[in-house]
Amino acid sequence: MRGVVMHTAGDVRVEERAEPRIVDPTDAVIRLTATCICGSDLWPYRGVEPADHQVMGHEYVGVVEEVGTEVRTVRVGDFVVGSFVISCNACELCRAGFQSHCVHAEFVAQIGTQADRARIPYADGTLVATPGAPDEDLVPSLLAASDVLGTGWFAADAAQAGPGRTVAVVGDGAVGLMAVLAARQLGAERVIAMSRHPERQELARSYGATDVVAERGADGVARIKELTDGLGAHSVVEAVGTQESFMQAVGATRAGGHLGFVGVDHEVMIPGLELFFAGIHTLGGPAPVRRYLPDLLRLVWDREIDPGRVFDMTLPLEQAAEGYRAMDERRAVKVLLTL
Repeated sequence: MRGVVMHTAGDVRVEERAEPRIVDPTDAVIRLTATCICGSDLWPYRGVEPADHQVMGHEYVGVVEEVGTEVRTVRVGDFVVGSFVISCNACELCRAGFQSHCVHAEFVAQIGTQADRARIPYADGTLVATPGAPDEDLVPSLLAASDVLGTGWFAADAAQAGPGRTVAVVGDGAVGLMAVLAARQLGAERVIAMSRHPERQELARSYGATDVVAERGADGVARIKELTDGLGAHSVVEAVGTQESFMQAVGATRAGGHLGFVGVDHEVMIPGLELFFAGIHTLGGPAPVRRYLPDLLRLVWDREIDPGRVFDMTLPLEQAAEGYRAMDERRAVKVLLTL
């Protein structure tokens, strides 16, 4: 089968990979209908993380082709959406809603779903079937639920976005844009998107942003406080993972407020004294997307939300290298790959 492999930084190729097969009785093999490139895939592409003939991809939707003997909740022929972290959905941590920390957790990035097919371990705890075969125009939105929508939703939830609250979102990539959508769906009164890019600002507004702040760093914090009577936002989402973005998010959160952080950390060092005097609640990390999948799929299926618009470029799998270049050069927010 075909699959995307990153040989080294900047060197992405589509190559022949071994066909997946059932290994454990809890496995399923799916034929992918669509996959995509994630912002986190750019870290190894840019050389920030190591890459040595690494299979790529962790977002996926598709049709079940084969199941192990112990799989009960999905069947051959089902259209399924899966989380980017494998989970049993039955251990104590999963039952507490933290499936991304399951005792059997495995990142799907190690499986590589920018490919024709994939073996998904713990299929019952990782995959969720849709009510039927989706209309073609729903596929991008269902694919978004596999990671960026679920991650943005977790970030907004961790930040306690809700009625009467002002939410500030640091980061205008796909996850930040999905956090804007989530915050509004959760009932936030005001959503401030922090973005310097006109096309992303427009998309943020379409998802419900009431304000846009272009400033960064200390200037960005000052602008958030100016918009919130000098107090800061009740809820802040950090969706980048750099030192500047994280400290900007801490500074933008009012005392007693909540910070949800989902940007993959890259050498962020938080001064303890600054965090101590901030007096804020923090929760984040790899999103437990599986916790939210049933509700998110219902919202997409019923066409109450349209997260698929975050994909602003679509390419065939064979042109994955161009998709990586487009996202690296910020010519695209998020690239969908067709199979």
